[in-house]
Parts: sequence; structure tokens; C-alpha cells
Amino acid sequence: MDAVVAEALAAADRADLGAGVITRGAAEHEIEAVLARFESTWGEGRGPDHSMIRALAHAGATVLVAVADDEGGVDASATPPYAIPGELLGATLGFLGWNEGLHLHSHMNAVAPAARGHGIGLALKLRQRSICLEHGVDEIRWTFDPLIRRNARMNLVRLGAEVAAYLPEFYGVLGDEISGADRSDRFEVRWRLTSPRVLRALAGGAPPRWSGESGFALVPDFEAFRRDAAADAVRMREASVRAFTEMARQGLRPELDDAGDYVFTEAEPDSEEAR
Repeated sequence: MDAVVAEALAAADRADLGAGVITRGAAEHEIEAVLARFESTWGEGRGPDHSMIRALAHAGATVLVAVADDEGGVDASATPPYAIPGELLGATLGFLGWNEGLHLHSHMNAVAPAARGHGIGLALKLRQRSICLEHGVDEIRWTFDPLIRRNARMNLVRLGAEVAAYLPEFYGVLGDEISGADRSDRFEVRWRLTSPRVLRALAGGAPPRWSGESGFALVPDFEAFRRDAAADAVRMREASVRAFTEMARQGLRPELDDAGDYVFTEAEPDSEEAR
């Protein structure tokens, strides 16, 4: 086995151990549970139906699940105390694309609310990475709401992905359980699976202290802010549109500073030193 693939598999196994789960491809009898996990996150009818998930899994797309480990191999300190052995705690869905190069587009990633914060989302991502590298695919892409700080930190810092594009109103009005009537502005990220940036991040290395002349401050929890201070959240969203549009016009990229706010930089994604 290629050393890069072997290490990716080992990293995914370590993440499983730390999260107290087993990540793997979904079995046919688990498709309804996968669908239920997606619908419990985004709302009924907001995900693919049973036949679509079945077809994607049959074609070899990454329809993955995270189930509570029932084999006794977990780190007991990390095991979710509420989990029933074999319970489906997370699911993710990705499919191949080839715009600007062959890649996996990771479209949906859902973890049960009570299971969040245990590393299950990370374990699913690392399993996706290992599968892609096994099949000669070295890049994964996905989108995320740029105002949700915890997702920005996971994507840019913990995983080492980089923002490749700003996509205003990418999905239109979603009207789902998460976004409601808010704009569906997104950052598209590229996770170059064996890049220096990614290898540094996965090894726990600190990112550079990015510098730039402009940026955008985030709130700790935009979803709560949107729920509790709707008018202020609308104004923040509008301000972000102006800031990110100007960032893209200038050819800059967003990175996170030590405070968890965006700094717009012209530095290369794999930079080792601050600029």
C-alpha cells in the first residue's frame, strides 16, 4: 500500500478511536437512518430521497456513516456517554465532480445534535480523505456559510482547507431549519489532501499569523445571533456581502487570525510565514 494512503487510513482510524465511533460506507439497511439524519438537521424534504442515496451509494459515492463503536476499541474518555452501541450518530454524502480538475464534492455532513463536539465530523472528513486517496483523488471541495465561526475554524485551521471562491446567494433562499430566510452566501473551500498546508494542519501544527490590510470580524455564534437578534444579523450579513465582494475583487483570500476573525491576505495558501 502506498505510504500516503496508509497514513491517511491510520489518521482516519485514530479519529474514529478518539470520537468513539466507526466511520464506514453506509449499508443498504442504513439508508433510511442516513436520510433521517439529514432531515433532522435541515428539515423534512431538504435532502435527497431514499432512491437517490441508494443510487449514489451503489455508484460508489461516499455515503458514509459514523456509528457508535460496538467493538470495544474506543477511547473510553471520548466515548459519547449517551451513545447506544451501533447507533448512527453522523452521516456524510459526497460525489465526484470535474470542474477545474477531478475532485470529490462533499455536499452534506450531519452529526446528531447531542453528539456534536466529540470529533465525529472530523472523523467523517478524514474517512472521506482516506477513501479519496485510495482511489487517486487528491482534492475535496465543499461550501460553508462564511459567518459561522466554528465551521470556518474547522475548515481552515483544523483541516487545512483553503477558500477558493466567494459564492453569494449560492443556493437561493433555502428556507431550511438552519438558514430560514437568510441569504445562502457561501465560501467554497478546496482541501488539497496532501498539500503542505493540510499535512501541517492534520499534524496539529499552528497556521501562520496571517496579515492583511482588511478583514471581517465574526461573532462567536452567528446562528444564535441570527435567532436572538435578527435585525442585527441581517445588517451583519449585508456588511459581509460588501466585504467579501471587495475581497474577491482585489484577488485576496480569507484566513482566520488568532481571535477567530477573517483577515484578507494575498499570501499563498501554503505559506509557512506570516506576511
